[in-house]
Amino acid sequence: MARREVSLPRAGGAGPRDAGRGRARGAALRAAPLALALVLGAGLARAQSLGELYGAAHAYDATYLSARAQAESAPYRVEQARALLRPNLALAGSAVRSYSNPALGESYGSHSFNLQISGRQPLFNRANVANLGQAERSLEASNAELAAAEQDLILRLSQAYFDVLAAQDTLATTRTSMAAISEQLASARRNFEVGTATITDTREAQARYDLARAQEIAAQNDLNNRQIVLDQLVGRSNVAPRPLAAPVTLPDVPAGNIDVLAADAANGHPQVRRAQAAYEIAQLETEKARAGRLPTIDAIASLGAGRSTVAAGQTGNNAGSSIGVQLNLPLYTGGQVQARIAETLALEERYRNDLEAVRRLVTQQTRQAYYTLGSSAAQVRALEAAESSSQLALEATQLGYRVGVRVNLDVLNAQTQLFQTRRDLARARYDVLLGTLRLRQAAGQLAPADLVAVDAVLTR
Repeated sequence: MARREVSLPRAGGAGPRDAGRGRARGAALRAAPLALALVLGAGLARAQSLGELYGAAHAYDATYLSARAQAESAPYRVEQARALLRPNLALAGSAVRSYSNPALGESYGSHSFNLQISGRQPLFNRANVANLGQAERSLEASNAELAAAEQDLILRLSQAYFDVLAAQDTLATTRTSMAAISEQLASARRNFEVGTATITDTREAQARYDLARAQEIAAQNDLNNRQIVLDQLVGRSNVAPRPLAAPVTLPDVPAGNIDVLAADAANGHPQVRRAQAAYEIAQLETEKARAGRLPTIDAIASLGAGRSTVAAGQTGNNAGSSIGVQLNLPLYTGGQVQARIAETLALEERYRNDLEAVRRLVTQQTRQAYYTLGSSAAQVRALEAAESSSQLALEATQLGYRVGVRVNLDVLNAQTQLFQTRRDLARARYDVLLGTLRLRQAAGQLAPADLVAVDAVLTR
């Protein structure tokens, strides 16, 4: 009923002035992408590519640097474990002066000096061999953690990068929408003043403008927050990402057998490698526990010399050396060794199940990332068609408004649909780029070189 109340009688259709304004509005809407470029244009001179910012984040991000420091410490643990299998030497010395007080009340003093060097070479020690194996597996786990941290850094940076671009697109689209709504509001006011429209048109346009203003404030705040995240990640201020180059050309969705990709991920993903190392460490811990029932054999040698002086002035020298093999065999430990073996076997089963759980999770995430990427690419194509259709629908609605067969609310709704479609299309394009990186991360193949393909679709 509300639409029937609003009549726009026009003798002979719209006047030249209104027609000119309508054409101007249509031109303004068609130039929305240009307006977006102008909003971002001021920052293009200092804009940075994703690859350039990755270099900054690689040297600044505390989470990644922590993982790198952990990985750098692992080789030293291997050397410590390896040192237990090597010979060791020790030097010991002493200097002693003593006094005696016999019953006659006279005091006698003596002093002595001794120096000894001793060495030990392990010949058989299964526990030390297991320690070395555990340290080597810990090194593999640390390298896997570092690879995972590097992939996580790439994805976090890419997410922050495209979040800023999406927030900029939303703000620019909102401002373009406000400009179009403002023009529609001015037209409604003019038509009301000349009596060709009711006050309803003006109020509808005013309400839509006020809503757009609130959306602009929210979009500006969201952009500020996204900018803070990106700046914090790379350790710089007011970082300006490069927008997508026009015309937009997204990379192709990887083609291939998802089963093969998932199988590769289940074997080579950093998380799987880390879980595999943890399982092997648990197996070696069982070997260490079993070594508690075995003997240890060491080759030992010592060489010593000394000099002593007694109260009567007598001085004596002594020297000695020894070499041999030392055997230590535990005979009874009160059941400690058996209990330790049972404990490590249970823990070994735990880590085996953890490894299987990680493999299943990686396979699941790889499949999900693959199908999500395909869906995002299809959504981009659908939104591109929707944008074209929405543009044509808006132009038709504006023409109908000028000739009196459509009302002001129809124009406002068509404008809102067009700008929402453009906002969603921009976000969907970024989701495709992020989805490509997420798929490679899910498969355990993400590397800094993958950012080159992303930078290729950005402005130069």
